[in-house]
Amino acid sequence: MTVTAAQHPDVRQQILDTAQVIMGGKGFSAVGLNEILVASRVPKGSFYHYFKSKDAFGEALLENYFSDYLRELDATFARPGLTGAERLMLYWQTWRDTQATCDPQGKCLAVKLGAEVADLSEGMRGVLLRGTTAIIRRLASIIGVAVADGSLDRPADAHRLAETLYQLWLGASLRAKITRDAEPLEAALVATRQILNLDTPN
Repeated sequence: MTVTAAQHPDVRQQILDTAQVIMGGKGFSAVGLNEILVASRVPKGSFYHYFKSKDAFGEALLENYFSDYLRELDATFARPGLTGAERLMLYWQTWRDTQATCDPQGKCLAVKLGAEVADLSEGMRGVLLRGTTAIIRRLASIIGVAVADGSLDRPADAHRLAETLYQLWLGASLRAKITRDAEPLEAALVATRQILNLDTPN
């Protein structure tokens, strides 16, 4: 059921939440503002009260997405009772499970919009860069935790390892959209375990 602007305590957030679902399926350029406003039941004037342009809206959409994503990532990496390596692998396993549904709406806005908007909007590219950099920084940090607790071997460069793994999974997610099956993600999980020298399969 669509929540009306009157029912939602934050009209701006209602617009963003509605748009994330729609643009997660269709992309950024293919979606007009009217489609978002009709779906969220928000008058056009309200949109321009919160967002100066579609590009400014795109920046806000990505900032909102990364804020939620990083909060969930922090919660995953703070899970008690697990080694650093187990927390890291939990992240990749969750990525596999959420992306493997092959839902055309997708689960990762960075995967869905990254290639499309990076050349369209410098502002949105900047948000994508900051968001993905923050993810990689957290990955490098949990790798450090895993090295400290002995659950991972010390890499030559934790940050470079984090970049490599994140880029592997971005590529696998894009490939999974093309194949419409989970095989690229399963392959990424196997490759991740090999790169991390984790021999026991999950």
